[in-house]
Amino acid sequence: MGECADYQINQMQSGRYHSSYVKTPKRKESNMANFNKILLVGNLTRDPQLSYLPSQTPVCEFGLVVNRTWTGKDGAKKEETCFVECKAFAKMAETLNKYLEKGKSVLIEGRLKFDSWTAKDGSKRSKHSVIVETFQFLGSKSGADKQTPVKPPQTYDTPPESQMDYDDVPF
Repeated sequence: MGECADYQINQMQSGRYHSSYVKTPKRKESNMANFNKILLVGNLTRDPQLSYLPSQTPVCEFGLVVNRTWTGKDGAKKEETCFVECKAFAKMAETLNKYLEKGKSVLIEGRLKFDSWTAKDGSKRSKHSVIVETFQFLGSKSGADKQTPVKPPQTYDTPPESQMDYDDVPF
């Protein structure tokens, strides 16, 4: 086994990573571990859009903007903006659609997905998106009194894979 695999095993045994977070493929041609996890905190760029798969599984699509500011070597403030497309499924999709709206802050944890296709004009197109696995609402409830304590954010997990019908998921 390589150093990366030994490190992963040591991290899992020490309890720092849960085994469901680290999935090592059983391939003979490569000893490299795979880890596809992303954490983002940002604001919605538009209201969430709820739709349903043919199996009636809810799908919520929304855009997230993540800003980064820093001071350059010359002392000037610089800013970088990243726009990310996100998708959530099942009960989580319904919850996101119900409580989020354009401009609201949210923390999402998920995995990157790469899509590629051929456009009508024949050109090759591609994009990355995030499949949401868990999330937390950030900020206070709109219209809430500032002296009223806000409940801690609630986390929603993706249903176990045994409950998901992947035949209807369009990717």
